[in-house]
Amino acid sequence: MSRMRFRHGSQEEPEINLIPFIDVLLVVLIFLMLSTTYSKFTEMEVRLPVADAEAQRDRPKEIVVAVGADGRYAVNRTVLPERSVDAVTAALAAVAGGNKDNVVIISADATAAHQSVITVMEAARRAGLMQITFATQTAAQAAR
Repeated sequence: MSRMRFRHGSQEEPEINLIPFIDVLLVVLIFLMLSTTYSKFTEMEVRLPVADAEAQRDRPKEIVVAVGADGRYAVNRTVLPERSVDAVTAALAAVAGGNKDNVVIISADATAAHQSVITVMEAARRAGLMQITFATQTAAQAAR
């Protein structure tokens, strides 16, 4: 019988190279630091005061001009008998009372003539009211 001789060399312990592992951990740590938002915690519990937001609005500075689908005008819910620029100008000047800081809110029907809205804008310019905005509604409100 023949004997097989195995060579018994020096027994070395396998090493785990930690450098790539540390590199990966540093990259993950940097990623987490950049992507995490930190919330601020206060040391005291504070209850904020309650106020009626609708009561705080300054209603006298708003002048609402409604334009109907048929071309009629209403200034602050008062329907005007005439449809001329002069009539709308007089109504706007009377409601503004000389205050040029008022905001004119044009609330026109979706099917109103373009000229009706331009008439309100011209009347506001003649009355000296330069701040004009338009009232709209969202699609959800229109679906109701």
